[in-house]
Amino acid sequence: MKKYFLAIMAIAVMTMSFTSCKTDEPKVTEGISGSIGSGETLHLKAGEDYLLNGPLIIEDGGILTIDAGTVIKAKKGFSNYILVLQGGKINANGTAEKPIRMTADIDKATAGHWGGLIINGKAPLTSGQTSASTEINTAYIYGGDNPADNSGVLTYVMLEYTGARSSADVEHNGLTLNAVGNGTKIENIYVYEGSDDGIEFFGGSVNVKNLLVVNSDDDMFDFTQGYNGTLENAYGIWEKGFTSTESDPRGIEADGNFDGNFADHTNQSNFTVKNMTIDLRLDHNNDKTTQMQDVIKVRRGAKATVINALVKGTGATGDLIDLTDKKGAGDPTSSISLTNSLTNPFAGKEINGEAPNAKVEAGNTGCPTNIFSWTGYKF
Repeated sequence: MKKYFLAIMAIAVMTMSFTSCKTDEPKVTEGISGSIGSGETLHLKAGEDYLLNGPLIIEDGGILTIDAGTVIKAKKGFSNYILVLQGGKINANGTAEKPIRMTADIDKATAGHWGGLIINGKAPLTSGQTSASTEINTAYIYGGDNPADNSGVLTYVMLEYTGARSSADVEHNGLTLNAVGNGTKIENIYVYEGSDDGIEFFGGSVNVKNLLVVNSDDDMFDFTQGYNGTLENAYGIWEKGFTSTESDPRGIEADGNFDGNFADHTNQSNFTVKNMTIDLRLDHNNDKTTQMQDVIKVRRGAKATVINALVKGTGATGDLIDLTDKKGAGDPTSSISLTNSLTNPFAGKEINGEAPNAKVEAGNTGCPTNIFSWTGYKF
């Protein structure tokens, strides 16, 4: 009963704020936390600055609706996050003119200030896993047998300063998609200054279009546990002066199964990335701790189709394409086309491992930048 009480309290506080006198400044609403239960809807409206001060859980049958132009400010801490459970829905309908912004509650915040956004669906994982536990809270499961599962809509959404962690192995990403089905619409997403990965797909079949990730501490685009959808128009940037705290940050990191522990399962990750740019704006040096380890890493049974990919900039990297790993190589039938436009030498191999259909070749243009004009980011 406690979780429903929290939801009611949050809704009650918001209702009071909506009836208060109008001012020129947005109102800050306390208490955006708790649970939205079956048959309940929480509606966040533009003109209010909402304060996330705990986990906000959308349960089976619950709906979180967020209007275009809404701002959600999160308090610092691992426990401040938004989680859509199986059967719940988030309808975050931003527009190019009025995006939805989820950010820190202070100026000059840094990566890892708050959790992030997690969606749990009912789409398939690798064959031997009918379900799995959410990394940040093992009480919540994801996975199933419905590739068309629908968890709602995310359009024109900014996620800033995400990735809080409770330990080295338990941490948030910017956007975490756990077995999310392709009935879910996710387009025009901006992840800025986040710890761990910009986006991570744990299984599922959801397609994501138009994704900009800037200064992700670990991988820009991460795939695992049987993911089989498409990421189209993906742009990842490390800005000048950025330094990753991780030991193996990558542009793409792809595992066929979870942590390489299920090599005998069928339905390994088999996904497509179409139109991708990795832009390394760092000062060039030979210190591996300041370099991207690999531009594209495909391992542990994963099969990748990467079309029209480009790496550019002044920074350094290890291998451009790597299919090797001590827990299992990537699928050798992976098809990868990457153009290297780095202005300085890279530290590894062009192609590492068995990959006859992987090519480092001229001519790729990567991801267009004009599709991200709504973010205000200066390319």
